[in-house]
Parts: sequence; C-alpha cells; structure tokens
Amino acid sequence: MDWTLEVVVVPVSDVDAAIAFYRDLVGFHLDHDTDTPGGRVAQLTPRGSGCSVVVGTMPNLQSMTPGSLHGLQLVVADAEAARAELVARGVECDDIYRFDDERDGSTFFGFRDPDGNAWAVQQIAARAQRPLMARDTGTP
Repeated sequence: MDWTLEVVVVPVSDVDAAIAFYRDLVGFHLDHDTDTPGGRVAQLTPRGSGCSVVVGTMPNLQSMTPGSLHGLQLVVADAEAARAELVARGVECDDIYRFDDERDGSTFFGFRDPDGNAWAVQQIAARAQRPLMARDTGTP
C-alpha cells in the first residue's frame, strides 16, 4: 500500500495574510479558499509539488500555535535562483549555507512566514533533470 503525504497544516493567525504571503510572495498556487459551516480553509500548493499546505480557522486547523511549525522543507534545483526570486518578491531569506559535503543536497537557505513558521529550502540540482512530479506539458 502506498502512503502519500499530501497536506501539511500550517498554523497561522491571519488566513488572508497567510494566503497573500504564500501565494503572492512565495509563489504557491491557491487551490481553494472555502468558507464552511465549521470555518474557513485554504489550500496552497508549491509549483511541482505533490504536497500542499492548508491554513484556516476550522478547529482542527487551530490546534497548533501560529508560528510553531518549524522544519518544513522545500527542494529546488538552484538555491541561488530560488533565493533571488523570493527576495525580489519581498521575502526575507537567510543567507545560503553549504555543508562541507560534495554530494548534491548540501546547500540550503531558510525563510519564515509572517507568523514565524520556518521553512528550509534545499538545493538538489538533479531535480532540474529528474523532478519528483511529472510536469504538465499542456498537451493531451
């Protein structure tokens, strides 16, 4: 049986601010923003990812303190380019750091959302030729 990680709840204090940050600054796709009788829920997905993040006001989405989620990790083919893109959009990013390791995957930088949820961005250059998710070419 396959087990796939498809959603991670990110605890935030302001859903509108979180959507603006993740969609407009970081570049995630807003899949939906839904008001339900139990509260609001919004799902955003990074380009090329099979896993989304969810923010909202429903009780099960409010069980963690806003800003308490640390250790989320994104992977990109080029950390320098990814960091430059985020900085150009207004995201404050940590400096790039490299571990003393010649293997692909030893380059990182970090950023935080407005509540302080912390993300690491890892460079795995091989993703440029071998993405984990198939890219939609737009042709049938």
